[in-house]
Amino acid sequence: FANLYRDLNVDRLAGFFREFRAGLVAAATRSEPRICLLTPGPYSQTYYEQAYLARYLGFLLVEGGDLVMRDDKVHVRTIAGLKRADALLRRIDAEWCDPLELNAASQLGVPGLMESIRSGEVVVANMPGAGLVESRALLGYLQAMSRRLLGEDLLLPHIATWWCGGPNAIETVLSDFDNKAISGAFIDNPPGLEDGRTALPSELAPNQRERLRHAIGRRGVDYVGQEIVRLSTTPAWIDGSIQPRPFTLRVFAAATPDGWRIMPGGFCRMSDNIDARALSMGEGVSSADVWVIEDKPVEQTTLLSTGDNVRIVRQLGNLPSRAADNLFWFGRYLERAEATLRLVRCYCARVAEGAPDDAASARARMQNLLTPRRAEDEPKAPVTKSPAEIAAAALHDPRYVSSGASLARAARSAASIIRERLSQDIWQILGDLEHRLAVPMSASPLPEAELIDRAEGALHALSALSGLIQENFNRVAGWAFLDIGRRVERGIATCGLARMFADRGATADNLDVILDLIDSQITYRSRYLVGVALAPVLDMALLDPNNPRSVAFQVQRINEHLAGLPTLRQDGMLEAPQRIARMLDTDLSIAEAGKLDNNRITSFEQSLTSLAIAVEARYFLQGSNAVRAETPKGLA
Repeated sequence: FANLYRDLNVDRLAGFFREFRAGLVAAATRSEPRICLLTPGPYSQTYYEQAYLARYLGFLLVEGGDLVMRDDKVHVRTIAGLKRADALLRRIDAEWCDPLELNAASQLGVPGLMESIRSGEVVVANMPGAGLVESRALLGYLQAMSRRLLGEDLLLPHIATWWCGGPNAIETVLSDFDNKAISGAFIDNPPGLEDGRTALPSELAPNQRERLRHAIGRRGVDYVGQEIVRLSTTPAWIDGSIQPRPFTLRVFAAATPDGWRIMPGGFCRMSDNIDARALSMGEGVSSADVWVIEDKPVEQTTLLSTGDNVRIVRQLGNLPSRAADNLFWFGRYLERAEATLRLVRCYCARVAEGAPDDAASARARMQNLLTPRRAEDEPKAPVTKSPAEIAAAALHDPRYVSSGASLARAARSAASIIRERLSQDIWQILGDLEHRLAVPMSASPLPEAELIDRAEGALHALSALSGLIQENFNRVAGWAFLDIGRRVERGIATCGLARMFADRGATADNLDVILDLIDSQITYRSRYLVGVALAPVLDMALLDPNNPRSVAFQVQRINEHLAGLPTLRQDGMLEAPQRIARMLDTDLSIAEAGKLDNNRITSFEQSLTSLAIAVEARYFLQGSNAVRAETPKGLA
């Protein structure tokens, strides 16, 4: 639409949002305030819009669990401790924003937020209670309010409205009941309007009509009556032709340092039928942006700062603990998915080749790894399926937590919570990966060759995703947690493979399998001209710091990441994750491949698991005192 947008001289929205942001900055008490967009989370229907808006405005996207109160001030839980939030753009319904003073059942809000607002310690756009101005009960008083407050009549007429809690209004509504539209005054679904829609008494069944009339007579304050008006229509493309459709329009205003600013645009909803009687904003099946067209070319405004006075920064601020948590697990799920896909490909290839009997041990061990479980705590079911059925389930069956489909869905779920931190390219490849693996299970077993093709197609998508992350992800704290997650998971998986395929009695085929699974066949063949042997394979899988698939390589990278993360200790001592990682690095560097046994490999695996737990305990949300600074010096 770029050319159309330019040729039509569509008024740009950047100026509106720039002034809106400036209004929040000016209202805050600090010169460089930290502004957050408070969202109900990824299950909200408008979460994508909220994530986009936060990224566009440069706000921190937070949920209620990311915030905590200290001395009536709002703080964000970050990996560097508690950092003060100066202003909030509220996108949570007012009723749910503070479980202490409002709805006690809320898990979306921030306990103590209302007290912070009252004490003036935080600025809130969309202040709790601002929704009162949307109450239909006020519509009947707009003309009087305009004359009293502005000294003038309304420039645009409003729909004649009678609040049934006002003097004589209920008699007016009930005396001409069939010619009124009845709506809730303060809530959408009072008795008689349980579906939340505006009711036309003339179209109700007799019993519904009398029930609504009785409810109004009993408690009129909950209802308004409005005259039935006909809406304007707009052209719409319906069934291959242009047809008129009624529409409603919503516009937006923001408080700025220079007063109220109206957005040069809006949002419209179109009805799905040609009945042009007034509808509520929530009805209709189509929505559209509203553009304001100018007579001459518009100024190409942008939200980006201009001039030479922009302060250069190379850090994106402190990473919220919830974002770090989801980046960490995003990396882990991606690595698990890759391991599953490699295992399916290797298993199917050996089944399709009809490998000799001496390779049966390797096939049996791979089959044991692939046999899915329904939940983490349920034992594996007895193997009663064919190899192709087992491989297909490991790829596509969403009932199993270890299947490729489940892991791709889990990765996408974690990514959805940090959506504002991921590029559109990454998001598109994630969707492609999930689409490739979310294939309905076939009634008849697929041939191994097709399963191999499917696994390789998904691996190609993962490789593209890894390349984008490696080349384009900014090397700040978010990158560190994503990469730590991948490397912890890869290290744990490699230790498990070494125990299963490279024990003291391992056959040549077993050793060949582990080289396949850790993608080190080419490196091994170029380094060792003889056949596979146990000690060189163990060295390459576990101890070789130059092999990007070895456990030693993973631990070295983890140490580098941890060294760059903030610390809460003020005595110069190592925190738990750093201590565990350095000890493991030392153990790996002094180990000798020829002397490794399963007990030693298990100790490496346990250390990696302990490291993951320590990272979670130190940096992620762990209750009301999560990542709390040891002294007030941790507060910013």
